[in-house]
Amino acid sequence: MADHILAIDQGTTSSRALVFDATRKVLGAAQQEIRQILPRSGWVEHDPEEIWSSTLTTCRRAMAEAGIEGRDVAGIGITNQRETVLVWDRETGEPVFHAIVWQDRRTAATCEQMIADGHEKLVTERTGLLIDPYFSATKLAWILDHVEGARARAEAGRLLFGTVDTWLIWRLTGGVRHVTDATNACRTLLFDIHRHRWDEELCRLLRVPVAMLPEVLDNAADFGTTRSDLFDGSIPILGVAGDQQAATLGQACFAPGMLKSTYGTGCFAVLNTGDKPVASANRLLTTIAYRLDGCTVYALEGSIFIAGAVVQWLRDGLKIVDQAGRTQELAERADPDHHLYLVPAFTGLGAPYWDAECRGAIFGLTRSSGPAEFARAALESVGFQTRDLLEAMRRDWAASSADTVLRVDGGMTASDWTMQFLADILQAPVDRPTIAETTALGAAWLAGSRAGIWPDQEAFAATWALDRRFEPQRDAAWSDERYAAWKDAVRRTLTRS
Repeated sequence: MADHILAIDQGTTSSRALVFDATRKVLGAAQQEIRQILPRSGWVEHDPEEIWSSTLTTCRRAMAEAGIEGRDVAGIGITNQRETVLVWDRETGEPVFHAIVWQDRRTAATCEQMIADGHEKLVTERTGLLIDPYFSATKLAWILDHVEGARARAEAGRLLFGTVDTWLIWRLTGGVRHVTDATNACRTLLFDIHRHRWDEELCRLLRVPVAMLPEVLDNAADFGTTRSDLFDGSIPILGVAGDQQAATLGQACFAPGMLKSTYGTGCFAVLNTGDKPVASANRLLTTIAYRLDGCTVYALEGSIFIAGAVVQWLRDGLKIVDQAGRTQELAERADPDHHLYLVPAFTGLGAPYWDAECRGAIFGLTRSSGPAEFARAALESVGFQTRDLLEAMRRDWAASSADTVLRVDGGMTASDWTMQFLADILQAPVDRPTIAETTALGAAWLAGSRAGIWPDQEAFAATWALDRRFEPQRDAAWSDERYAAWKDAVRRTLTRS
């Protein structure tokens, strides 16, 4: 009997694959970094073929480590970096350009013009999003306008668009299925989250041919089966969710009011608001948390572009540390009376500021500022940005109470120092689960529950287990004073009020 689940986690800096057994134990795992292509300041690209080859390689390695073959896998779950844009030829499957990554800011001027022309109200009402280069549609239009012949080919029905999940499914199924799920579709600026369909008016506004767009399915659905030659047998693809929604599922945030925050390359806080979309008055995103059996659960989301990436900057840019894991050790040695404030706006600022043009800055430098103070400022910037999001959520949704517990996941949560600072600056408990692989777990749960070998929502939620709770150790006065200094630093960094 096939009783294993293969989870694909295709992220911004690497592709990963994990094999789970029926008890949700990881039997095999593999990871491969992918190149970050940076042709100009603010531009970020990936090689679509590298996304595909690294995914295939890690799947095969994880299955080999687990000692299983394709016939042993009941289903595949896919989770992916969202908003990243790929365009390829319908007949040949050849990409027409590099993937333009969610971090990319090349369409900032286009977005500013759309806002100036008064289009943001319509876009937000339909999609729950703001007009920003972060989302897919303006990047897609850029490819059509800047790759020779691309727009004509797209209008003739010869080109296809997809986010990373769609690209992987297309390749896995040998070009048989051109599909996506509701959580990836809702991040494109083209999907009406109320009527649950591609919006033709928005497609015209953003100059995207509707024929390019994939079919939109629930998160747990029949997305197709893999080519038999890839894994020595065909495997059904049964679950797909964008990475932050997958982490929300993996954290079992099924009840309204539950909140999770994932600390990867960026940081993304998602608050479950139930079966009704909540419009934000504080520049958060109204988005789809998940859609199962045709029933949609909505969320408020705050997106921070730079979280773990600030540690990579310390390592690769400033060369302050040779390993990311040493940042905490360095931060602990910082002068407790010397406070630097690093605003990591390397590619602009996300929620709740949405300033695509501002760039990073650091405040409070003195002659004694050194590597330890830089390391601490970098880690603290993640906590400050998270408080920005939590404050906005509390203003937007009355049911979001002051005693909200934050469930956390992602690589940065391994740092006890960072998690304690997070609890202190939020003045709220921070819960770290025993299973760190929550994003992959969420994708695996979608596939496993669809296959009938993993539990339903209620039983799955009961398996969530706490590794450690971080309670605030500083008082509210300390937290508010530090946060006020952060807000002043941000104010000085923004290009617009």
